[in-house]
This record gives sequence, C-alpha cells and structure tokens, in this order.
Amino acid sequence: MTRTELPPPRAHLSLSTLEPTGFGSGFLSGLVSAVLGIGGLGGVLTLRFPGFLGAAELRPLYGLADVRPAIALALLASLLLGTISACLRVNKTLAVIGTGCTLLAALLGGSQVPAGAQVGHGSWLGVDFFVVNLVLYSAVFIPLERFFALRPHQHVFRGEWVVDLTYFFINALLIEVLTLLTLQPAAVLFSWARLAPVTGAVASLPLIVQVPAILLIADFTQYWVHRAFHRVPALWRIHAIHHSAENMDWLAGSRLHLVDAVVTRGLTYVPIFVLGFPQTALIPYVFIVAAQATFIHANVRWEFWPFRRFIATPAFHHWHHSAEREAVDRNFAVHTPLWDRLFGTYYLPDRWPAAYGLCGGRDVPSRWLTQLVYPFRRKQSSSATKSTGRDSATTGTTRGHDEHDNHRN
Repeated sequence: MTRTELPPPRAHLSLSTLEPTGFGSGFLSGLVSAVLGIGGLGGVLTLRFPGFLGAAELRPLYGLADVRPAIALALLASLLLGTISACLRVNKTLAVIGTGCTLLAALLGGSQVPAGAQVGHGSWLGVDFFVVNLVLYSAVFIPLERFFALRPHQHVFRGEWVVDLTYFFINALLIEVLTLLTLQPAAVLFSWARLAPVTGAVASLPLIVQVPAILLIADFTQYWVHRAFHRVPALWRIHAIHHSAENMDWLAGSRLHLVDAVVTRGLTYVPIFVLGFPQTALIPYVFIVAAQATFIHANVRWEFWPFRRFIATPAFHHWHHSAEREAVDRNFAVHTPLWDRLFGTYYLPDRWPAAYGLCGGRDVPSRWLTQLVYPFRRKQSSSATKSTGRDSATTGTTRGHDEHDNHRN
C-alpha cells in the first residue's frame, strides 16, 4: 500500500499525542475545554456539598451573585470548545474530558444546583480551592509557556505530567489539612516565645513594611530549612522527589512530598507567628509566595537581568534544579538570592541549564503513590546516593538525571 493509500487515522483516546498542538489544530480548544469542564464540575460539586468539599476560606464566595453565572459560562464554553476539538483532532481525550465533565455537571444540576447544607465546622477537603487554582494557574501559565517558552518543543503534556498534576490536586484538595499542620504546631509549641512589646511593634507597622518584612524573614527561614533538606540524608530522601522532575514548567513546582510541604511551611511560619504579623499582612504573603514559587519553575525564557541578583527568577531557580554538578546544592532561596549570596550558595552563570533532575542515576519512582512511600523504604539504592565531592555514604541521595528530550535553547 503506498503512502497516499494509507487509511486515515482512527479516532482514539490517549494521554500523549503526536498531532500538532498549534493554533487551529484543536489542541488549545480541547485544553481549555478540559480545564473549564473540570472547573465547572468542581464548582457544581462544592455548591451541592459545601460542608464536605468546600474550603472554609472560600465559603463566603458561595453567596456572591456572579458565582453561578461564572459556572454556567464555564460549562457552556467547555461544551462548545470540546465539540470543536472533537471535530478537529483524531485524539479525542481533551474533548471527552471537557464535554464529559460538563455533562456530568449538568446532570448534578448545573449552575442552578441547589446549595447544600453546611455540615459541621469545616471540611478536610478543598475541591473548590483546587478548581480556583487550576483555572487561574492554567489561564496564566499555559499561555506564558507557549508564547515565551524557554524550551518551545516541550509539550504541555510532557513526560510525567500526570504525577505532577496529581501533586497539584492533592496539595490543593488537602489545603485544610496542610493549613492545620502548618499553623497549629507553631501556635502550640511557640506561644511562649511571643513577647507583647515585639508583637505590638510589628502590628503597628504599616502594611507596606509588614509584607516585605514577612518575605525576608520567611525566606531566611526557608533558606536554612531547604538547605537542611539537601544536607541531611533522611531529609534528602524526601526532598529528592521534588528534584526528580526532569522537565521544568509551572506544574513541576507542585511535585513536593507531603512531609516536605508540612515541615517546610510549618517551620517557615514559626518566626511569622512569634513576631506577631497580623492576618492583613499574612494574606498578601501567601498569595505572593504561591505565585513566585510557581513562576520560578515555569518554562519561560525571561531572565530579568536588572533584578536577578535581588529577586529570585526562573533562571535562578532553574539552576537549583540543574543536573550539572556545578549547580548541586545551590540557590536555596525562594524570594531573594540575598541569602545565597551571603552564605556562599549563589550560582547563576550567563546561560540556562542543559538538563534538569537528579545527576548520577535516578532511583526515585515515577508514580505519586510510590513516591509517597519512597523516602521510608528500608533499602535505598546505591544509585541514589548524593555525590557532591564527598563520601557518598555520608551524604544522602544524589541528584541525578537521564537526559532525554530536554535541550538548551
């Protein structure tokens, strides 16, 4: 059979694709359909079961008049865009996800679903928090990474995107649990350290001073916590999961073991609590740290030359994830390189890393559940020993990498 006589490809479902992903191929319409469909379904579920699925912080939003129209608009757009994608693409996965979630949401009552009763004091789950984060981050970072990509050939659905999306989902879903485990230990264990003159002085500062002060203090604390996760063998086995990501984009920042997230956030909150920063300053800080921690992992080519010695940028943090040995155990800060420069861990050459991940040999599994138990396995593979010029038996796990399709730009 000649090339011209080959039968047309059959419609199928697959999480990977060889079809074009540019404008007019149906990929973008399918992607937006899937995001809006998942978001619309999540919105309907949290309206129907707010006491079980809704984060307490977002409950006041349920009464806003524009929430239901927004859900209706998302579901309608998902259905239309999913239909377009299904017509244009042989791989129907995104279209099926978008339209399927939309139809399920409609069966549950759609945007007019009656609001469920508030059950109990609060929920352990935050489906609504996941929905808000998914829609906002997708709307901001996916276009940025397509139009200003450092590595243009890296697909939206690159290798191991499913495991990173799982981390994104779990971390957002368990927002109430993570918040409790982050804030409560500091309040219980360090209440004795709060001094009224200090907390009063901090509370009297203007907000424009409080927020930068929180950022500097929290970043100083996180610098040393982060550095400890690299230097202490037992902690490195937990943190190695974050460094096992071999593709950098906004979603890669979500790959963080639950123990890593709880310990880091909990210890970072201690000085904030002890010094008595008020809620009005804490809320902007939370938004800033979430946005910056996501952005510095993004697949964007911006280097911010005038500011890169003072503000943590994607270039700065990409080198922290580099598989090149010169970059191992460098650039620990999240907000400002000031601490790395002061304590001798700053590294930012005038180029981008050639590859990311663990250098020396990968031992970290590639599924979320196996990664969850990986740090606690009795036997650690010798290929996972950390090599930074010292005896590998004394230093934890090595940062290693298998170079596949990541390339320098």
